[in-house]
Amino acid sequence: MIDIGSMAPDATFEHADGRRGAIADYRGAPLVLYFYPKDDTPGCTTEAQAFSALASDFEAVGAKVLGASRDTSASHAKFSAKRGLTVPLVADTDGSLCAAFGVWVEKSMYGKSYWGIERATFLVDADGQIVSAWRKVKVAGHAEAVLSAARDLTAR
Repeated sequence: MIDIGSMAPDATFEHADGRRGAIADYRGAPLVLYFYPKDDTPGCTTEAQAFSALASDFEAVGAKVLGASRDTSASHAKFSAKRGLTVPLVADTDGSLCAAFGVWVEKSMYGKSYWGIERATFLVDADGQIVSAWRKVKVAGHAEAVLSAARDLTAR
């Protein structure tokens, strides 16, 4: 389990254009990494639109924002275009990013167990240290709470 104060794992992912990327690529600036279960579902759409609506505010405090799920880059591109998203989405098709951050968890719905992504967000400082973590996120007001934490971090 990733805890506040620990270093962010240097896991990899795929950008929308197919390039490989890593968490370490974002050192030097705060990084908001939010995990969501599935492209183009109601809660995930609302969350992605909320982060996109605040993209310029995150940029103003120097924070980068990435959304991550196990969907493919092609799925992300379609989702972004359909919903007008401005926050980059990264693909974790092999699950290594989710596993590294401990968000690939056993879930239950209607009495059946299955594995999926826990909606979670991590704020990583410029040195790569986890400074805030939100688990089992409720979408309403979440992007605003993360922005407030990013502002506090950069005001130090």
